[in-house]
Amino acid sequence: MLVLSRQRDETIMIGDEVEITVVDIRGDKVRLGITAPARVAVHRKEVYEAIQAENRHAAGSADPSITSIRPGANAGSVRPQAISRLRGASTPQPGAVVAPANGHTQTEQSKRRA
Repeated sequence: MLVLSRQRDETIMIGDEVEITVVDIRGDKVRLGITAPARVAVHRKEVYEAIQAENRHAAGSADPSITSIRPGANAGSVRPQAISRLRGASTPQPGAVVAPANGHTQTEQSKRRA
């Protein structure tokens, strides 16, 4: 552990982006001002430990009905049946020709282009 001595209004730099300034000293309490980018989380240690404990608890109490879902599997893809159900339409049968929004099948569209 690096131990540094600082007086009021003096600063310690951590890397290029984090500044810790001694704002006030009263008895056995020291007030620190911390300037850091928003992407750097800054917490008191007891708050950090509480967050970590809550995260561990939440990770261990997953709903059994969703344990079969794999994060990242088929990312970005949605099955047409799911979209049809969301829109309230019936699910097309396997092998059925589904017309696009303009009402023409892909074969009809190809004939028109020729």
